Amino acid sequence: MNYEFITVEQKGRVGVITLNRPKQLNALSPALMTELGRALGALDGDAGIGAIVITGNDKAFAAGADISQMKDFSYMHAYLTDYITGWEHFRALRKPVIAAVAGYALGGGNELAMQCDIVIAAENAKFGQPEINLGIMPGYGGTQRLPRFTSKAKAMDLCLTARMMDAQEAERAGLVSRIVPLEKLMEETFAVADKIANYSLPVVMMIKESINRAYETALAEGVLFERRVFQSQFSLEDQKEGMAAFLEKRKPTFKHR
Repeated sequence: MNYEFITVEQKGRVGVITLNRPKQLNALSPALMTELGRALGALDGDAGIGAIVITGNDKAFAAGADISQMKDFSYMHAYLTDYITGWEHFRALRKPVIAAVAGYALGGGNELAMQCDIVIAAENAKFGQPEINLGIMPGYGGTQRLPRFTSKAKAMDLCLTARMMDAQEAERAGLVSRIVPLEKLMEETFAVADKIANYSLPVVMMIKESINRAYETALAEGVLFERRVFQSQFSLEDQKEGMAAFLEKRKPTFKHR
């Protein structure tokens, strides 16, 4: 596929999407988000891909939604076009998505990172929901995902004051999985993605589905879901290979089935 606002490449079993509007600090325009959705869908459906990475550049992962494109919206335009709803690409994805965040991840950029399964941050990363400065509130899940991933108090603080968290605070709050030096961000992120991508793909997908289920169900229902999925894995060739390799003290060769 040809893209104008992103680049897509494959490295082994890892698909890498780079947001590519550097002059706008990778602001999320409708066109960029349409391209992102197409790329994510293609990589998720590719049997040769086991994990997906989304990144920006050293200055910005994404500095928010594109204000220049929405400043003149009316309520009816936003409502009738269902603005932003078409950006919800991630719920349908079955493969893990890793955000490699350097620089600003603000507003829609922070909301985009929160939709990924793992967030790896460079030491210069900054996270926040500054929409209140613009006379508006987060609309891409900020008020809903942030309290789930951090706490009610932290979400209130960020959304009501517009302040930014540095990478260290974001890691303490539970938003960031790990922090790495800026110059090693992509190397470390790719190492994580490559490791995941070379495990049994059905098991990876089932783990992702089970953890996501924990956020949307009661504990008893979530544990039952986990148990049934766990039991089903005894039908996988990869389970037989993985356990045989362990007992034979060798590295397993997974066939992703």
